[in-house]
Amino acid sequence: MHSWPWSRRLLIGAVASVLALAQSACGGGEGSAGRVTIGIGGQSLLVYLPTTLARQLGYYQAEGLDVRIEDLQGGSKALQALQGGSVDVVSGFYDHTIQMQAKRRELTAFVNMLRYPSLVLAVSPRTTRDIRSIGDLKGATVGVTAPGSSTDFFLKYLLVKHGLKADDAAVQGVGGEATAVAAMENGKVDAAVMIDPAFSFLQKRAGADKVRVLSDTRTVRGVEQEFGVSTYPAAVLYSTSDWVGKNKETAARLARAITRTLAWVQRHSPQEIAAKMPAEYAAGDAEVYVHAIERAKAAFSPDGTIHMDGAEAVHGVLKRFNPEVAGAKIDLSRTFTNEFLAAR
Repeated sequence: MHSWPWSRRLLIGAVASVLALAQSACGGGEGSAGRVTIGIGGQSLLVYLPTTLARQLGYYQAEGLDVRIEDLQGGSKALQALQGGSVDVVSGFYDHTIQMQAKRRELTAFVNMLRYPSLVLAVSPRTTRDIRSIGDLKGATVGVTAPGSSTDFFLKYLLVKHGLKADDAAVQGVGGEATAVAAMENGKVDAAVMIDPAFSFLQKRAGADKVRVLSDTRTVRGVEQEFGVSTYPAAVLYSTSDWVGKNKETAARLARAITRTLAWVQRHSPQEIAAKMPAEYAAGDAEVYVHAIERAKAAFSPDGTIHMDGAEAVHGVLKRFNPEVAGAKIDLSRTFTNEFLAAR
């Protein structure tokens, strides 16, 4: 009878050890990996293709990760989800890391997926306005994925670059997928910043000659024309700097899964890539979807690296229309890291 308290203590200690090991296996501690929730501002958009394709190829699982993806309306919605704690990581545009540092909130991008933003500013075939240039957008209603998203930033930058004020055009959130196509087809907006495959679907449905393009950053030529650089970090994985610091092993595993996916994309045809993606992403038109992927291939980063000159270009763009960013002391070295890429 006198030995029972001692035995009970041994039992409790053993149970506690098992629970601790289980927690570690599920990603609860440093050096472990487990469940990760990634928020995406439009999962079917090609700019975020590597995030979904890594799951389709089994690369997250190979890294010991249980990745859940939450599909949200736009980049600003994904950022809000991160701030609210409902997602751990965002598959979104790098510019949010700079924008938020200006607000004294630290975000860190840790793998780059896209070296060309691949945003297209186009005129609705149903608009009643005579829009032949960006300068003609004054007073127009322009669709973006969501207010405060990177498509919104792109629009504001172009307006200022062409001599207008950032708010000279009214912004309307239209999403980035079928809802964006419908808004352009129905004349709900006069123009929109669109992303493939939605833009390619619109061209097919309305006729390519009926959709006037005002700016196209799907190619290196377009990037050089709009931003003055040959590469411009766009879609990345980012999280709070605190999360990245406390979950280095998980971040490294995510980065490895993405860079492995980027390498796979370079080795395979658009048809093979499309075959691996969820069938519904083709929206019933496999031919257009494959063609959109063919155009998008060159935009994907070859190695996941973010270069300082690209980060500086993004900072310069934001300063053109965002007084808060222009007036803040931004330390770009704190907005991204390539440390997890070297560990491949």
